Amino acid sequence: MTYMKKIDEMRGLVNSNGPSWGAIDPESAARMVLQNRFPTGLDIAKYTAKIMRADMEAYDADPANYTQSLGCWHGFIAQQKMISIKKHFGSTKQRYLYLSGWMVAALRSEFGPLPDQSMHEKTSVPALIEELYTFLKQADARELGGLFRELDAARANGDAVEAKRLENAIDNYETHVVPIIADIDAGFGNAEATYLLAKKMIEAGACALQIENQVSDEKQCGHQDGKVTVPHEDFIQKIRACRHAFLEMGVDDGVIVARTDSLGAGLTKQIAFSKEPGDLGDQYNAFLDCDEVDPANITNGQVFISRDGKLMAPKRLPSNLYQFRAGTGEDRCVLDCITSLQNGADLLWIETEKPHVEQIAGMVDRVREVIPNAKLVYNNSPSFNWTLNFRQQVYDAWVEAGKDVSAYDRDKLMSVDYDTTDLAIEADEKIRTFQADASKRAGIFHHLITLPTYHTAALSTDNLAKEYFGDQAMLGYVKGVQREEIRQGIACVKHQNMAGSDIGDDHKEYFAGEAALKAGGKDNTMNQFEAA
Repeated sequence: MTYMKKIDEMRGLVNSNGPSWGAIDPESAARMVLQNRFPTGLDIAKYTAKIMRADMEAYDADPANYTQSLGCWHGFIAQQKMISIKKHFGSTKQRYLYLSGWMVAALRSEFGPLPDQSMHEKTSVPALIEELYTFLKQADARELGGLFRELDAARANGDAVEAKRLENAIDNYETHVVPIIADIDAGFGNAEATYLLAKKMIEAGACALQIENQVSDEKQCGHQDGKVTVPHEDFIQKIRACRHAFLEMGVDDGVIVARTDSLGAGLTKQIAFSKEPGDLGDQYNAFLDCDEVDPANITNGQVFISRDGKLMAPKRLPSNLYQFRAGTGEDRCVLDCITSLQNGADLLWIETEKPHVEQIAGMVDRVREVIPNAKLVYNNSPSFNWTLNFRQQVYDAWVEAGKDVSAYDRDKLMSVDYDTTDLAIEADEKIRTFQADASKRAGIFHHLITLPTYHTAALSTDNLAKEYFGDQAMLGYVKGVQREEIRQGIACVKHQNMAGSDIGDDHKEYFAGEAALKAGGKDNTMNQFEAA
């Protein structure tokens, strides 16, 4: 509905309620409605699910249409990210949000900083989703409010052409609200617990849930040791639980991202149930590290399975966990991916130990032999040493090609001494094109960085502290922060405006008319930034 039609609609509503509504200005009411396009989180989930599905279809048609996101641990961070994207690229298309369970644990738990082991309050995840979207909706309200004020000025100046341009800009306004891929960890319990949490996350606005195949009470960060997986049927139950949650909430096209940690997981908590040879449980158990048992030498407490007509004892640790055979991680990953997609998942997440296009592609090729349109969400993880990994990849490629590498020490390629060398330049170019290359070759639909804003907050704070508390004092802030904000057009240099002071002034005028006591007058120090 256009801006003018919304005003007409409000005018009819106001008039239909008689003289008692006479002080309600239809245009003001219409503006407030347009500034709050998404009254509930469910409205957001339904809207963004359609965007994500359309993006998945576009990627299937052309892998150059991959999507991206950065992990955000606070609503303000998400808001500034999307404001920056609109400023630099003119559109939010193909850019999402990522909510990292790692960052919730590290930064948002009432217990204080925690490792990524599902120890944080499960309710903190939907609470952060709601916070992220609250800030994005405020970004809409702020930007639209600016357009409304410009429209009022154009009308006051009698500039009909400018007024029409602004009406058109309002009608075609692109929201800051974008899809979010939200980390539900391993479901924080059994399938019922997963379903209950999934509902809360969807109600808060999540259109895509990422769930992993680790044991929920033994969950580890994907880049830590000691990961323990569950049999396929246990994981499939949780995928079904997420789908039921989406259906119950009316988000029929909600997206489920099935993550496998099998590549780095050497343990399982239980032996899978199997009815007959070759079924899913039997395939899972076939990866167990077992020793053939002599019935005459059975020891106390041993557990046995039968394999190929033989009595076998799986290797069980004092922790009561069972060990997989070495070298089976990739095969287990492929089976995880196929079974997940066959049982309701939409996208895959393979957690690898390094960013290597061909390693990822090798597994995806095998999955696509069974499911041709299989595609991934991939973690461009800060846990990888990207510089060292790619310099070593280039080094190894040069060796294989017979190129002279005598000037380089492979183990010390991280050194700044190599930064301007041909090897380092080639490695940096491979890092730059990694996302496009991996999307084309390895089926990656969505690239995300899980923890970037955690690291940028630490880095920028360190730089400011070094300058401000050192010899530079106030110049450290002015030169390193404020001057750059002004020159780069960072919107929050007007921090009062960013926090909603102009929105509040508009509302005061709507509610009180000439009696409104507004904050944005000539004595507001924020006006010092107008010339900039």
